[in-house]
Amino acid sequence: MILTFFYHLGRFVNLLKLMIARPENGGMYWKETMRQMNDIGIGSLIIVCMIALFIGAVSAVQIAYQLGGQIVPMYYTGYIVRDMTIIEMAPTLTCLVLAGKVGSNIAAEIGGMRQKEQIDALEIMGVNTAAYLVFPKIIAALFVVPLLVAIAAFVAIIGGYLAVVPTGMITESEYVFGLRSFFVPYNITIMFVKAVVFGVILTSIPAYQGYFVGGGSMELGQANMNAVVYSNITILFFDFIITLMMT
Repeated sequence: MILTFFYHLGRFVNLLKLMIARPENGGMYWKETMRQMNDIGIGSLIIVCMIALFIGAVSAVQIAYQLGGQIVPMYYTGYIVRDMTIIEMAPTLTCLVLAGKVGSNIAAEIGGMRQKEQIDALEIMGVNTAAYLVFPKIIAALFVVPLLVAIAAFVAIIGGYLAVVPTGMITESEYVFGLRSFFVPYNITIMFVKAVVFGVILTSIPAYQGYFVGGGSMELGQANMNAVVYSNITILFFDFIITLMMT
């Protein structure tokens, strides 16, 4: 098992080394990057907003319920929802969802090209397939995933407001006062660092799984599953490491 891990790790590193090679055609890479930004960003916007809305709503309701009748002021609901969303919920849960949606698409797209021998044909033509197929996806994720995470954080806070203020659990002034209390700008930095790292993970690992897939449809399905599972595990691992280092 350990030898298998280091085998795949070495092959993954070699793929990244080939990926950062000089592009043959800058215009072609630019178009592919724009397409990936549209697929990853615009294509995932609705599901990210829906999940963030309900996460914020559920978190606010549970926090207000726990604080009810306690000595802690109710405005702490807004304060806890804000910091919990910024530091953890928005970057981690958003990227876990993207790893399932975007990661499986990337693995299926590249894996299908490998099985249909389209990658082999591109290599015969002298195209650096690792750079052409993988690099634009990672660059697109570096720009788009932090934007999605920021939107998710905003929507989650709005979801918390809609869950506890109209229902009368706390007043609007208490929730807004909590949002404005004890704000630490450094937490925003933590959120974006996580978003950048997770964006690289959720694109590079599925690309690796698809790039080296073999066999037929069963192997492609296994590669899709591995892409999602390994991406999620790696995201959670680096979530712990980043939190430990930056807090």
